[in-house]
Amino acid sequence: MIKACTAGFFVSNKSQRNETRMKKLHKITGLVMLLPFIAWAVTGMFFFIKPGYQAAYQAISPTLYPIKQIIQLPKQQWLEVRQVRTVLGEHLLVKDENGWQQLSSENFEVIAQPTATQIRQLVNDAIAKDKARYGEIASIEKNVVSTSTGVKITLDWPTMSMRQKGEDTDFINAMYDVHYLRWTGNAAVDKYLGVIGLSLVVLLALLGAWMTLKPLPTRSGNN
Repeated sequence: MIKACTAGFFVSNKSQRNETRMKKLHKITGLVMLLPFIAWAVTGMFFFIKPGYQAAYQAISPTLYPIKQIIQLPKQQWLEVRQVRTVLGEHLLVKDENGWQQLSSENFEVIAQPTATQIRQLVNDAIAKDKARYGEIASIEKNVVSTSTGVKITLDWPTMSMRQKGEDTDFINAMYDVHYLRWTGNAAVDKYLGVIGLSLVVLLALLGAWMTLKPLPTRSGNN
């Protein structure tokens, strides 16, 4: 009888020690994950509401006008040909194995780079319909136009396309970085952070389930 009670005492004591360790591990893991959980909750709510998304990611493109005259093409093999007309006039865009390029409609020579004046005309025409977003052109550096509202517009001359990015775009992109634990700016390190974070979430769930579903200890000494 004494041996049975003693054995039961040691089993119960060992079980209590294991439970204490599990509770301590659960607490420490929870504290470590407190900041990521807050970040996930705040950014998740932001992504659900999506404030400012429409302006931050709105499409922008050169204003196109009806084509006045079809350009007669020379006998040359291209993968794709496009003709568009903007405030600058007619544009001939061709695609070969190396990608898109813009050709002169007169002698079919490659026009590698537009002038600053041409870029200003193109962008001014494109942003005229939304001055609240873009304001006025403040500066031009290569193919990047900065506006008075802090928006940067990049012109892709070979494809005659544009993209815009403002401070609101940078802020939303930063929220995505926070949500996905891209905190260091180093892709390899951030990848490990993501794996560690998800692993700790699984550990928290397993520990919580274990403490919840664990059967209550029995007292052998009362039998």
